Amino acid sequence: MSAAVKYTLGRVGLFVAVLAALWFVEMNMFLRLMVALISSAALSFFLLRNWRDEMAGEMAEASERRRAEKDRLRSALAGEDEAGAEPGAERRDG
Repeated sequence: MSAAVKYTLGRVGLFVAVLAALWFVEMNMFLRLMVALISSAALSFFLLRNWRDEMAGEMAEASERRRAEKDRLRSALAGEDEAGAEPGAERRDG
């Protein structure tokens, strides 16, 4: 399972757990949801640190792969343009 899925499920699970803990507290439903959201966000900062770091690492690796592939394609295109042009010949569009 990818780190992003684990982290997302962890965040949702924390929200549900905090909301369940607040279920029997006498307060407005909107306020209960807001308290659960803020509390679960604060708890996830500490409790889900490893999964968050793992997810960030995976995202950085994917970004690096995309950048390397983009650079490879740019250099391949630049090489084709240089190899395909004849010396002294002008390119004509149209």
